[in-house]
Amino acid sequence: MNNLKKLSLGAISAIPLLSVAQTGERPNVIFIFTDDHATNAISTYNKTLVKTPNMDRLASEGMVMDNCFAVNSISTPSRACILTGKHSHKNGVTVFNEFDGSQQTFPKLLQKAGYSTAMIGKWHLTSDPTGFDYWNIFPGQGQYNSPILYTKDGGVRYKNGYATNVVADLTIDYIKSLPKDKPFFVMSQHKAPHRPFQPRPDLQEKYKGRTFPLPETFWDEYEDWELSVKGNKMSIAEYFTNSDLKITPPPGLPADSLAKWLATAPMELMVDGKKLTGRELVQYKYNRYMQDYLACVEAVDEAIGKVLDYLDQSGLAKNTIVIYSSDQGFFLGEHGFFDKRYMYEESIRMPFIIRWPGVIKAGTRCDKIVTNVDFAETFLDIAHVDIPSDMQGRSFVPLLRGEKVKDWPKSFYYRYYHDPNEHGTPAHYGVRTEDYKLIYYWRLNYWELFDLRKDKIEMVNVYNDKKYAKVRRDMTEELYRIKKEKDDNDELADAPLKSGIVPREKYASPRIIQRNDL
Repeated sequence: MNNLKKLSLGAISAIPLLSVAQTGERPNVIFIFTDDHATNAISTYNKTLVKTPNMDRLASEGMVMDNCFAVNSISTPSRACILTGKHSHKNGVTVFNEFDGSQQTFPKLLQKAGYSTAMIGKWHLTSDPTGFDYWNIFPGQGQYNSPILYTKDGGVRYKNGYATNVVADLTIDYIKSLPKDKPFFVMSQHKAPHRPFQPRPDLQEKYKGRTFPLPETFWDEYEDWELSVKGNKMSIAEYFTNSDLKITPPPGLPADSLAKWLATAPMELMVDGKKLTGRELVQYKYNRYMQDYLACVEAVDEAIGKVLDYLDQSGLAKNTIVIYSSDQGFFLGEHGFFDKRYMYEESIRMPFIIRWPGVIKAGTRCDKIVTNVDFAETFLDIAHVDIPSDMQGRSFVPLLRGEKVKDWPKSFYYRYYHDPNEHGTPAHYGVRTEDYKLIYYWRLNYWELFDLRKDKIEMVNVYNDKKYAKVRRDMTEELYRIKKEKDDNDELADAPLKSGIVPREKYASPRIIQRNDL
């Protein structure tokens, strides 16, 4: 397979092929998906950090969704939302708990309708995939270097392979094996650019020593919204560790001491004979972060190019939709953060770029709000498969066709459950419209309201500003309207607490605690 050396960990059976079905006009689909890829690290969204020519090629030949959002910004729940077309409280995956593979998913419906279905790469849902003719996945998070992937029959370690390259190669190999008269839907899912951000050696060298512009909010002191971020462990200044910085540990440390050292965030550092402290050190940490993160992104872009080239060479391009997306956004130093979770723009905004030859007008953009709960319905609509009534999203195929949809939703519901957690992000839920965002940290009895028209970078919490009294009332009404519409009934979280700051432990839901323990 493309010159990758294999070390067998078990028997790998031949890829099964189902009986030939009449395809009609149904297109093939390749859904390329990554983990933690911020839109700001794609040049079609933002040209200041990195060049992604193959993602840009998709954009120039297709459509960019500018307002695509995750409804629960953490990877396992996002993946469950995409598979089921349902919010976390309906599909059972609120944090890192096991996905119930017996439930209805769009791959099962496509499979039943005659599509060849495959899942390759990062699954990250604990249980084994269902609804796929072929699956070959990383165990858990997977490894960047010499990764293991396993099927129902066993595993293979790709010695000297790099995870991003391996996933691209496996994707192409699977498509080559398929009958020519049957449509396929392939989920090609990368580990990158997930932490610990381990670039391919050539790309690591390419980005070595580069510096990057600081985000406008990098030195944010959280004057207007201190309570929501108090105690979080996502700041580059305080929580970017020796391990993240790829610093060589002192020799001879015992295992427990080594683990502690790797997890330590240095407050001073010698770099090229100079002692760095304070803001100088923080900027150094930021640049090291960006060097590794963007190098991982560039490998993904190359992998996309390889798949696009294969489609051109094989003649499949004209009837194959190619989609690029990621499970949520990611902070790239905005507000001084890395990671995601919060309902702030950088965290919840997902990239979504789609090329659909003959249907989507090349080089177009759409600013309508869509979410990852809409993906399943859209995929089924593309394949001319009936959309089950219990799915909670809506197909955005009409938007892809360039149609004007008068009743398109102008708001969406978000909920983050993982509290307590190692990143210190408090549980919250909220609603975002085209102009405003309302967030409720229900265990803290704390509200935030942002005017996205005037404050796109979310620096000013106007919840207690009298000028926004009507907006606050309207947004609160919309929040509980859409919460009810999505059938998210939680007596504890629904009732605004009146007693001031409430200890999280006192109001910890047993259901959430159980799921955090998984």
